[in-house]
Amino acid sequence: MPEIDLGFPRSFVEFANPDDPSERFRCDLTWLTSRWTCIFGQGCPGIDSASPDAGCCALGAHFSDDEDVARVAAFAERLDPTEWELHDEGHARGWTETDDEGELKTRVVDGACIFHNSAGFPGGYGCALHAHALAIGLEPLETKPDVCWQLPLRRQFREVDPGDGAVYTEVTIGEYTRAGWGPGGAHLDWYCSSNTEAHVGRDPVYVSYRPELIALMGADGYEALRRHCERFEAAGRTQPHRADPV
Repeated sequence: MPEIDLGFPRSFVEFANPDDPSERFRCDLTWLTSRWTCIFGQGCPGIDSASPDAGCCALGAHFSDDEDVARVAAFAERLDPTEWELHDEGHARGWTETDDEGELKTRVVDGACIFHNSAGFPGGYGCALHAHALAIGLEPLETKPDVCWQLPLRRQFREVDPGDGAVYTEVTIGEYTRAGWGPGGAHLDWYCSSNTEAHVGRDPVYVSYRPELIALMGADGYEALRRHCERFEAAGRTQPHRADPV
């Protein structure tokens, strides 16, 4: 697969969080102006070659906190059998499980997250929670586990002391690379963010992922980011993403 080495120069921009003077955003302009797009159902071979149709849903989704669990649980209750292929299975045996380290996640059934509808399901292929959101006029980020709607964006926090003791929180918005998954990332059979096959989007990431970025940064933070991205593009994207088309 045409996956590129991510050890190339990138451009970042830093600016104060308009809503919180104790935070500064550090944003990867190279990634956010790239033409990455999700190609699920459009040639995506999946992260596990044994479950290619599952895309990145092969391992199930870990929850970020109790609020994440409660939100997904509320929408899982609203799904009916016409929307969710494994509705009866989920209600009979539960739709969560714990991993080897005791962390709660969505249950994996036959090589995919329990909310994953197979390609032959009359109610539609893909995530039942995602489809439900679109059907009732919500953004998918409102119904899906946090990890599912954030990927392949990554938000990281770091406390920074510039030297004078005026500590602030640095909030990095960037690409969720293989390395972000720890040692297990190297064992994924395919990965999209660094793969040329997925860098075919019409719009740059900062445009196509606007709702998700607003959720991560706030509306004012996103507007500041948008202006920086537009200036970076106008300057010719001096450090483009290497997986983008030439």
